[in-house]
Amino acid sequence: MKHLLPTVAVLSLAVPALAQEATPPPSPGEIAAAAPARDWVAIAPSDLLVMDLAPDAKSRPRRVVIQLMPAPFSQGWIGNVRKLAAAHWWDGTSVNRVQDNYVAQWGDATEKKPLPQGLAALSEDAYSLALDGITYWENPKTNAMRLKAVWLSPEAFEGGPIIRDDSYADAGMFWKGWPVAMAGDAKADEIFDRGKYVWPVHCYGMVGVGRNMSPDTGSGAELYAVIGHAPRHLDRNIAVVGRVVSGIEYLSSLPRGTEELGFYKTEAERTPIGSIRIASDLPAAEQPRFEYLSTESDSFARYADARANRRDPFFIKPAGGADICNIPVPVRPVVAK
Repeated sequence: MKHLLPTVAVLSLAVPALAQEATPPPSPGEIAAAAPARDWVAIAPSDLLVMDLAPDAKSRPRRVVIQLMPAPFSQGWIGNVRKLAAAHWWDGTSVNRVQDNYVAQWGDATEKKPLPQGLAALSEDAYSLALDGITYWENPKTNAMRLKAVWLSPEAFEGGPIIRDDSYADAGMFWKGWPVAMAGDAKADEIFDRGKYVWPVHCYGMVGVGRNMSPDTGSGAELYAVIGHAPRHLDRNIAVVGRVVSGIEYLSSLPRGTEELGFYKTEAERTPIGSIRIASDLPAAEQPRFEYLSTESDSFARYADARANRRDPFFIKPAGGADICNIPVPVRPVVAK
């Protein structure tokens, strides 16, 4: 397949601000806030996992809301998560591990609680997905490089903007509001004419499946959230099933475990879990509502460019690029009318 790629980093998405502008260039947050309603995508309550921790020392509630990944990524594990939530399996379990600059992990500390029947056993091949038939094009309005591909399944796949420079993959990109990475069987300077694999990446707030040594891949009963610098070395080694869209502070601020890998030594140190439910199983009035900025929109292209090239007044020298995890997709609550 013949194609042309720009000689500069692909993530150069908007026209530089003119020196003569009367007003300073907007910050990334201002760009997201100004995005029109049509650029925001509602997250279905059926795709939200609601975890209510025990109240804090001042009796204040602590709710963590997790968005589950859409198909086709990690669907076997996500199916298990849905079954576990429907069975109320996590009720009465706890946050068992908090490792500084790494993860907060929850599940059954005794490892003796029986699991629901019918949970799927997944292979390591499901950590990433194969692609074929890849083409590329540029958005003439923003110069953002985008991608269209076909799963070997097959199923249409479109994503972008593409970030060419990635230490853990041949390229990174955004797909339906999620950061993902892609690579061939081996890294090379020219990747675009070879077979591809694509997978979700471990950014801050992402939720993955705890497991034992390979070939175990975990059932989904043990989950963790990233609370530190993006541990991208876990990509394609553990299943990613979602991301925290609200309440990450209730996990990241917990006391660090004193045992190896941040596990708590005693039951008193653990944070109890009151319940975990799929949001659509809650009464309508209690269902949280969120929406994300469409990563296919021109607003997101401008936002991503502003994250990579800070031109707002505080910054002196734009970086000229950004790690994919330093471009968090804006998510906001939907206020009931």
